[in-house]
Amino acid sequence: MNILHCAYSLPQLAEEWTENNKLWVQHVSTAPCNRMDVVNLQEELDLLLFQRGARELGLCSVRRELFSQCFDELLRQVTITCVERGILMMRVQDEIEMTIAAYQTLYESGIIYGLRKALQAEQDTIDLETKIVDLETENRDLERQVAEQKEICKVIGKREEDRRKLEERKRNVEIEALKRSNQQIKVFFPFSTFFVGTVNSLPGVI
Repeated sequence: MNILHCAYSLPQLAEEWTENNKLWVQHVSTAPCNRMDVVNLQEELDLLLFQRGARELGLCSVRRELFSQCFDELLRQVTITCVERGILMMRVQDEIEMTIAAYQTLYESGIIYGLRKALQAEQDTIDLETKIVDLETENRDLERQVAEQKEICKVIGKREEDRRKLEERKRNVEIEALKRSNQQIKVFFPFSTFFVGTVNSLPGVI
């Protein structure tokens, strides 16, 4: 077992796959690298970024995956040349990964919070719209009741007006009857007074 397997837990130390019913295992190369290896690595990275359509700006899972693989290869090359430098770079890589994971968690939490607030706002809007509809329905019902009460008051008012006019006509008839009776009494009383006086003046009448 080589020093990479034995001393460090580098990513992708061995890759396994099945082809033609055979299990293939590819181990990390321990061959020293040169300047051309780095140049080839950069060219291959640029080519893969272009082929897989990685975005240059913003969050991009494809770009992150390819750069992570590139960093693993650089880590392998550095570790072969200098073990201590490889260990330090591995610590840097772990710290970067933890930082990215923390930011991703915050980002996802922010999205969830934003979605929750948006859903709550949407629900509040629906509740307000429902309340508005209910209030409008209640308002129309109250307006209908007011119109009915006005109509009832109008009918009662007309009925009372008719009753008042009828009673007024009755009173007028009674007054006219009393006036006629009074006139008749006035006509009758003088005759009655004269008759009484005549009777009292007769002989033998006390």
